Amino acid sequence: MNYCSRCGAPVSLLIPSGDNRERHVCGQCGTIHYQNPKVVVGCIPEWEDRILLCRRAIQPRLGLWTLPAGFMERGETTEDGAARETLEEANARVRVGRLYSLFSLPHLDQVYMLFRARLLDLDFHPGEESLEVRLFTEAEIPWETLAFPTIRETLRLYFRDREGMYSGEIVREWGDAPRVRVIIHEGGRDDEHPL
Repeated sequence: MNYCSRCGAPVSLLIPSGDNRERHVCGQCGTIHYQNPKVVVGCIPEWEDRILLCRRAIQPRLGLWTLPAGFMERGETTEDGAARETLEEANARVRVGRLYSLFSLPHLDQVYMLFRARLLDLDFHPGEESLEVRLFTEAEIPWETLAFPTIRETLRLYFRDREGMYSGEIVREWGDAPRVRVIIHEGGRDDEHPL
């Protein structure tokens, strides 16, 4: 960020009084610009023993499979956002159920919230952001072409235990060979594994 969105003056990166993190602060009007993580909401749309996946028509991960999900909008609940994203990406109507997985992605400044949801009918088809949408049984899941670690981990947990509620972190570690590490907080213990 270079300029204040309130008055247009240059901003500086500094720690405001009473804060403990660097923020962009306007030297002209004093506005502190907070840049907080984005919330991604989505569904695990269920029909009998199958779930609905979308093949992405946009970057990132063009052509790979995912659950319908996207950034939450102002003025909506997390459940409303999850239903809206499912309608936009798959033209699928759902009844949103309970929260199933919650993942922090600190390296991307994102939080993923995925809800179980029941498809209300089978009248679905690709939205503008999808090349294809279809129902999959567990045996048919295209594991090698899933778009994101959060989706892969949520589906892995879902097919192991549909009744649980999971939270965790997906951490990107940089070094000679960058890798992704998944930490699941479950029953008072952490289950950690590389992805």
